[in-house]
Formats: sequence, structure tokens, C-alpha cells
Amino acid sequence: MLAIRLVAEPERLDTLVLPLRPAREGAGDDAPAAPVPTAVALPDGVADEAAALAPAARSTGRAGEIRTQFRPGRNPGVLVLLGIGDGEEGSWRRAGAALVRAVADETHVTIALPPDASPAAVRGIYEGLLLASYRFRLTDAGGVPALTGVDLLVTDPDRYGAVVETARTTARLTRWARDLTNTPSSVKNPEWFAGQVAAHAAGTPDLHLRVREPAELAAEGFGGILAVGGGSAHGPRLVELDWRPADARTHVVLVGKGITFDTGGISIKPVPAMKLMRKDMAGAAAVVAATVGAAALRLPVRVTALAPLAENMVSGSAFRPGDIIHHYGGLTSETTNSDAEGRLVLADALAYAVRELRPDVLVDLATLTGANAVALGKRTGALYSENDRLAGDVLAAVEAAGEAVWRMPLPADYVEYLGSDLADLYSAPNQGAGSVVAALYLREFTGELRDRWVHVDMSAPSWADGDDAELTRGATGWGVRSLLRWLDTLR
Repeated sequence: MLAIRLVAEPERLDTLVLPLRPAREGAGDDAPAAPVPTAVALPDGVADEAAALAPAARSTGRAGEIRTQFRPGRNPGVLVLLGIGDGEEGSWRRAGAALVRAVADETHVTIALPPDASPAAVRGIYEGLLLASYRFRLTDAGGVPALTGVDLLVTDPDRYGAVVETARTTARLTRWARDLTNTPSSVKNPEWFAGQVAAHAAGTPDLHLRVREPAELAAEGFGGILAVGGGSAHGPRLVELDWRPADARTHVVLVGKGITFDTGGISIKPVPAMKLMRKDMAGAAAVVAATVGAAALRLPVRVTALAPLAENMVSGSAFRPGDIIHHYGGLTSETTNSDAEGRLVLADALAYAVRELRPDVLVDLATLTGANAVALGKRTGALYSENDRLAGDVLAAVEAAGEAVWRMPLPADYVEYLGSDLADLYSAPNQGAGSVVAALYLREFTGELRDRWVHVDMSAPSWADGDDAELTRGATGWGVRSLLRWLDTLR
């Protein structure tokens, strides 16, 4: 991971970055952007050169805009003007992401921050630098960026100690969630995923881990997890990861869908739809990473992550459309489509959380439906909750983190679609409104926590088709940043 330091004096000035703000509102369309004052003195002539370069390069100062001046034989050798837009945290995050790509061929960069840089600004640029510099490689193929170090010049480095630790932890665990999701399913199966969680839990004090294997799942009645995993040579698992601080006054259970590969089962997917199904466990990756993050940051809230893990494969032992599944807690589902498998494993985990863990709040994240992308596009998840205050708090945390969700309805007149002649519920009635009906199905397993439950369908934003701001092509680690922001408000 890129090494970032906060320093009061520059040690190297190979490449110097100066933030650039847009012209003041009302200054006119032709008013040039201008470099902001810096926290430390610059080499002679650099400030004047930057002030002259901005209008000559037609800089607007919008967040992430880059203008570069090469200065052979001088110090610094490269001068970069970096647009920071309105100077809010999100703009700094976008600016850091653009910068780390623009200077990838440099070995070291120094960024001169303004003397009044807020902790939020430092957090934004820190996260932008670390998240946009992420690369996933299982082999040595592909070039590695030369950039290894960034110094942030500030007046008082100690002022930002806490926010830097939060930013570093958040970025590190978002990157871990990306690693888990990007890993090909030839490597990743339920046992492997559980092992990765065990390795991280072992390195974090006061994290408690239990992994249920197939025999335990059968003995305890986790019929949904067993059905979905029954067609694979790699048996299913249920990961339960618990952070229990002594001063916790609130207990949150986070449930994440963990399908390590999804063929669609008997209702097999076409090849193009199957190719990226290694990402179908992104919800599980997010909730375990957020729980490790809560422990690393010593947040005073109890957090339990449940990751029901299965590989949905085609074989003689795979479950069939029309099968009746007995879930944990007693409810039954008539399966209508084996490619609607995620809700079956989530149903077990939600019912277990309600009956055995009895949390104050229950949240699940799942790459659940393609309908999410149809309704909201590639960058936005769908949020469902009956609790206006809880929904508002989560929405605010998601926005602050730089991710995006849109609250969707839970219409009462759609509940009748779930009625089955053979079981308590149809698992996936073919009535349209796929994301909404899936949420209504999951709600049936939340029992007395129905009014303290949030469901996020994050299939679309779990994956990026290309680099975009702090996102890199591939898995996004969506949800880790938002969950940690929200958990931090529960102090």
C-alpha cells in the first residue's frame, strides 16, 4: 500500500503539488483559478510561477483537474496544479484519486496543503490516494506504478493523527474487500473465504470467530445455506465474526451475501452473465471487512458479521426449482428459480440473527438482483427500510463516505406475490419489481426486528467497469466505507 506521511517540512521536492481552487462565485466566466496559500514556505519563485501557470493553462480548479509543468534542472523538477473544487471532503477524495494516476511514473510526490486544511480534507485526499492506487494481481503480469511515497505538508501533523488512522484503516479494509471479491473462484471457495477471515481475525485483538461447517449447518437447521451449497464439491460455511467491546451500548448485526461463484444452478446463467460471478460475495466481503475495521478502530459498538457462504453449482446434488427449503427458524420457501439463490442463504442468516443474537439493529448487504442496475444504474445501491430515522442515518453515512444509495419502497400490495400453495413463501415470484420483491421476501425473516432492519441491494455498485475517481476497474469494496462511517455515529 502506498506510503503516505504528514510532515511539517519538505524532505524531497522532486514533484511538488499545489492545490488550486476555482475562482470566487461571481468573478465571471473568464476568471482564472488560483493556487491556495500553503502551510509551509515554498522555494523561491514557485508560488509566482504557479500563479502564472494557472490562467495560462486555462485551469478551472474543478476537483481532480491536473495541470503539469516540467522544470528541468530546477527544484522541484515537476510542478503539478491540482484542482480541489469546493474544498469539501469529497472533492479532496476525487483530487487525490486523480493525482495518484497522473503521477504514477514519479517515485515520490509532495503535496503542500493549505494552512487551514480541515481533518475532513486530509481524510478525503488520504482515502483518494490509497483507494485509486489499488491494484489487484495474482501474477506478475502488468506494470507496477513507480510511485511509492507521498508527503502531505501541513503546519501541525499531530492535529490529524486520529483522522489519518481512520482513513488508513478504512482504505486498507476497503482494499481487502476488493481483494476478496476480485480473487478468481478457482482460488476462492467457502472454505478459502473463511480462512481469509480467520487470518485477519487472528491479527486483531478481541475479535471472536466461529465458522460452521456443513455438518454443523445441518445439525442446526440452516436449510437455505445447505440447499444452495449442495451442488458443489466445496461445502458451504457460515462465518460469524464478533467484535465485543466492553463499553458497547448498541449491538449491530451485519449480514452479507457470500456466493463465491454463481452458475445459476439448474436455472443456469448464460455465459456472459456468469463470467463475473466471482463478485457474488461482495456483500460478505464488505461486512467482514467493516467488522475488522470496527475492531481496529476500537469503535464502542458491538458488531457481529454473518457471512453465509456457498458455491451455487450444477450437479446431481444441486437443488431444483420447485424444491421446498426449510430455513433456520422454521419458515419454508418454494424455490422458483435456482438463480435466485442469494436470498435463500440470507434468509437463514437473518433468522438466526433475530432468534439467537437479538441485536438492536440488523443490516444486510447483498449483490442480490440485476434489477438494481436496471432501476438505479451502475453507481447506486437500493436501500430498503421501514424505519425512517434508521434509513436517514444510513443514507447520510453513505453520502459522507462518497458512495451512493437510493431509498426504495416496500409496497404492501406486492406482498401477495410471495404466496405459495406448497410453502410459506415463493423464493422469487416472477412478477417484476425484482429488487423490491426480493427485499419483501427477506423482510419475512426479520421477525421482531422488522422495524430495525436495513437491506441494501448493491449488486451494481460492487463492480466498476473502469477507473472512476477513487474506484479502480474491478471490485469496488462497496459498503466498507459507508458501514464504518455509520458505525462510528453509534458511539
